Parts: sequence; structure tokens; C-alpha cells
Amino acid sequence: MRERPTVLVVDRESDAVRSLITFLRDHDYDVVWARDGETAFHALDEARVDGMIAVLQGPRIDGLAVLRHAIARSPELCAVMIAEPGDGGTGLLALQQGATDIQRPPLHPERLRIVLARGLAHQRLAARVDEMRETLDERFGLEHLVGLSPAFALVVEQVRHVASSRAPVLIQGETGTGKSLIARALHQAGARRDERFVWVSLGAVADEVVEQDLFGVEQGAGGSSARRGRLESADGGTLFLDRIDEAPPSVQIRLLRVLRDREFERVFGENARRVDVRIVAATYRDLVIEAAAGRFRPDLLQRLGSVVIRVPPLRERREDIPLLAETFLRDLNREHNRRVKGLTRGVLERLMRHAWPGNVRELRSTLEGMIVFAQGRRLLDLSDLPAGWKDAAADEDALHMSVGMTLEEAERRLLEATLRQTGFDKPRAASLLGIGLRTLYRKIQRYGIR
Repeated sequence: MRERPTVLVVDRESDAVRSLITFLRDHDYDVVWARDGETAFHALDEARVDGMIAVLQGPRIDGLAVLRHAIARSPELCAVMIAEPGDGGTGLLALQQGATDIQRPPLHPERLRIVLARGLAHQRLAARVDEMRETLDERFGLEHLVGLSPAFALVVEQVRHVASSRAPVLIQGETGTGKSLIARALHQAGARRDERFVWVSLGAVADEVVEQDLFGVEQGAGGSSARRGRLESADGGTLFLDRIDEAPPSVQIRLLRVLRDREFERVFGENARRVDVRIVAATYRDLVIEAAAGRFRPDLLQRLGSVVIRVPPLRERREDIPLLAETFLRDLNREHNRRVKGLTRGVLERLMRHAWPGNVRELRSTLEGMIVFAQGRRLLDLSDLPAGWKDAAADEDALHMSVGMTLEEAERRLLEATLRQTGFDKPRAASLLGIGLRTLYRKIQRYGIR
């Protein structure tokens, strides 16, 4: 149930004020009554106030001073000021300083209720916008680019330096390395963070559609109405062009003009339109090779390639796998309502040895498949790995014996293989070996198994 909003009433004692307070309480408002300015200041400092109704001038009441204090504490406060017939200039000043409305006595309760309702709705919307901004910062902020390896630390540092500029950025990296996440972080860390981030995948639609989708269509073309393109939608913000290497030649020419002159024309249009947009492009191909082969314009590459950020594949930043896995487990537990505590040592070792052709995206997908089928509050072990992984793990963990091997060497290999298979879960390993836990610890120490 939503809390009742609190309204501060600042006015001297009178029958009209008592009637106003009764009206507000009957319409689900909590009311704090301040009979002078000092009491009003104290109420604003001590309690959460959602709305305020205050006289501009009264005995021991400086309404403008109370208004300034209220707005300083809560910029989105719904403040209705009551002005006497001769207070026109003061009322205008109150509006300039943040008042929502000016009303004259006698007050009309229904009008007052409508103003309060609209003001509180605006408050909730502003709070929601702030919440969404915090969520975006949490999901796409620099501090949430996960990785401590030198290769990835370089990427984060590049994003930090480049974010505040308006220069176009080219992000290069294999499929699944997180190029779109880097693009989002560039937008979120820059001056355009409160404007739109528009994502266009140039390889997702047919060539003849890309141009109209990106640049829009002029009115009357083919009997159709005018339509804005993604470029205009991103005006003031960031346009992310994923798979830029697949841009048709006609689109490449138009993009070159946007980067050079900051203007464009709609498809079938003749009038140039100005646009203020930062372009961030991404590709998994080497555009130098593409340009040499005639598939990409060298002049466009020159404009786009002034700032290049290379995102390393996961195999070049294996030391980030434990931290990435921990982050994904936390997010996936929340998403799928699971209680997985973590990974056994054996699973983590398998993750560290994997080639990861699909990079970070493959890592997250693998962990998601394991978590979905996990039951209870426990660690994921080797038995939770995908079927293909289990077969590979079985080959790796097979116990190889040879004639002439000593019993001690055979026992050591058996202990190592069992511990790997159980993810170094010692109670479980002891149970599989048919020995006591203290005996297992003694043998681990004897053979120096780590």
C-alpha cells in the first residue's frame, strides 16, 4: 500500500485553515500544520514533506523564505502559495523561485486538490526518472565493466578518457566480447547520458530498408507519410551502429556526410537537416582489410577510426573469468529465482581451461543453463556442466595407470582424479573413495596434493 502523502500547511490559526486541513485529511493526505515561519522551517528539516500550502505573507511568516528552504530540500516539491490581492509582484517572484501554483483566498478545495494531485504525480515521475538513471548507472556505468586483467583495464581506461568527448568511436572485437556494453558505458559516462541511446544493427535488415530506417523518409515519397529515422531520434544523444562493416555503400556515403558536416537528407528528400549526435560504431571485422578489399570506404574509416577501442576476447583475459562468473551467478540467481552459492573448484578450473569461442556471451549462457536446472542452496559442481563438457571432462579426468607404477603413485593419481572430479569437495571425495575424511586429509598432506 502506498504511503499517504504529507502536506505542510503554513498559515495562522483560523476557521478557514481548519476546514482546509479537514478537507485534505478526508482526501487521504497527512497534514503538518505550522502556524509561523520558524515552525515551518523545523517541519521541513524534520519530516518528509510531499506538498506545501503556504501564505506568502502573514504574522511571523515570510512565505518566500519558507519556499526557498523547501525547494532547496526537495526541488520537485509541489508548493502552492496563497497570495492576497495586493501581492501580485510577490506571487510572480514565488513562481520564479519554484512555486507550483499561486492561489488567492478564499481557496477552492477542489482546484487545490487537482493541483496537489498533478504536482505529486510529477514528483513520482521525477523519482522514477532518477531511479531509472541509477539503474542505468548500475548496469552500464564504468564501475560495472567487470574485469581486472591488464587487457580489460586498458579498455576501461580508454572509455573513461573518451566518454566526455564528442569524437566518433570505433569498437572492435570478436562476437560476444561485449562491444554493445562498451558503447553503453561510453554513453552513460559522457555528457549525453540523459539523452537517448539509439541502437541500430546494420546487419539485421535488408539493404534497401537500412537507409530508410536510419535516415527517415520524406513526405509524399511513394504516397507515404514522412517518417523520422533513427538518426533523428538520436539527436542530442548517441547513435550506436552495430556491425558497421555491413553498411551498404549508399549508407556509408550518407554517414560520411553526417560525420563531416553534421547534416543529412531524408530518403527522397532535398532539404538538409542538422543533427547533433555522437556516433559509436562496432565491428568484429578488420575494417582496414575491408577497405583494402573495396568493401568499406577508406574515407569513412578515416573518420570513424580516429578513436579505436579493441575489446579483447575472453581467452586473452582468463584471469577475469572468476569475477565474471561471480557477477553472472548473482544476476542469474535473481533473474531465475535460484539460490546457487557459487562454483566448485573443479568447475572453475574447467571454465578457466575452456577455449570460449563465443567469449563472455558464451560464458553467461553456459552458467545460465547450469543455474536453471540447479536445485536448492548449493555449489555448482562438475555434474552440472553441459553434456558436451562432461564428456570432455571425463576424458581429461580419466585415470591412467601403467604396468610398473608403484602403489603410492597409483594412489596419488587416484586421489588427484577424485578430487578434481568432485571439485575438491573433500567430504564427497572421501565418500567416493570409501575412506574417512581424516584419512583423506592425511593422504593429501602425505602426497602434497594442492
